[in-house]
Amino acid sequence: MLFVSITVGSGSSTPQGIKGTRAFLTPTLTLFGAVLFQSLVALAPWPSAWPVGIILGLCGLAGFVNQVYVIFKQVEVDMALLDWLDWALFSAVPALGYASLIAGGAGLIAEKSFAPYAIAGAVTLLLFAGLFSA
Repeated sequence: MLFVSITVGSGSSTPQGIKGTRAFLTPTLTLFGAVLFQSLVALAPWPSAWPVGIILGLCGLAGFVNQVYVIFKQVEVDMALLDWLDWALFSAVPALGYASLIAGGAGLIAEKSFAPYAIAGAVTLLLFAGLFSA
């Protein structure tokens, strides 16, 4: 539905609306894309856990850096009054999810028992944040 609403409303966007789209809707699509990518990586038949750990760790690192950038963009857009719960779910939960993914990727490389739980928690947090944002 996000694709449809963005496509229909793209012709009538103001510069402020475009900034809002980049600050709030694009990160939502990124969250859903990250969850899909993580699922595909986890389901592939890898010969060992090393490639999965490296890919998921890099995905978590890239997502975390992107989330910091998104937080700055969301603060820059002054079109919505968000309370603390909205800020936590738009900003802190995805950052926590990506940090958990980094820990899970490192845990897979080090063959630690917490790694699958950290990855599952990361996917759950990112999916929940994406659903809330949508």
